[in-house]
Parts: sequence; C-alpha cells; structure tokens
Amino acid sequence: MKRRMKDPPTVEALPADWRKKAKSLRRYGGETPATAIERCADDLEATLVERDETTFSLVEASRESGYTATHLGRLVRDGKIPNAGRPGAPRIALKDLPRKAHVPAEPQPRLAEKSRRSHLSNAQIVQSIIRKGIE
Repeated sequence: MKRRMKDPPTVEALPADWRKKAKSLRRYGGETPATAIERCADDLEATLVERDETTFSLVEASRESGYTATHLGRLVRDGKIPNAGRPGAPRIALKDLPRKAHVPAEPQPRLAEKSRRSHLSNAQIVQSIIRKGIE
C-alpha cells in the first residue's frame, strides 16, 4: 500500500510545527537542538510579522497587486482597505493588499538551485521561504 505524502506546512504554520518538534526533541534529551529550533521559530515568526506590517505607497501597492493606484486609493477611501499611512498620504500594509489572481509574485531564487545557493544572503533565503515555502 502506497503512503500518501503529507503536504508541507505553510510558512505561517512553520513556527508552531518547529516548536512541536523541539518539544519532542526535549522529551528525548535533545535540549540544545530543541533550543536552536525554538530560536529559529521565534526568528521566523518575527520576520513574518515584520513582512505583514510592511507598507506600500499606492504606486508601489499597484505594482505588487496588479490593481491601479486609483482603484487602490478608492478602496482605502471607502474603508475597504485600512489606511496604514495618514490622510492625504495613504499606505497599504502587505497583509491587507489585494492581489489580482493572474498577477504572479516576483520570482525569487529557488533554494534547491545549488549553483545560485552560494550567492544568496540569509535575508534572501528567508524571503524565498516566506514567499514560496520550503521546496
């Protein structure tokens, strides 16, 4: 009987998954690796919060979302999207940014591509994991 592979957790679910693994390691005496995994979970969680709180001007948000700056401005004015800026200078938080279905996210380097891996900074690796998940 063939076993079905479980879908990998989403990036947002990784910190909780890692903490569960750390708890299991600790149960079998693996205090040091458990602590390291918990610290990684804390770092990823902080990065996810920071990413979600990143704000864009209407022009920047337009590039990210695929919607026009005018349309996004109307959504902010109508209260359909919270204004993360100030009156007269609206900004939109990434977590609130609508996206057109056909607008692909900007391609990021794949972690599995060995030839490019040595040229990636830690920040680029984390951003790739956040946007695409672990491959």
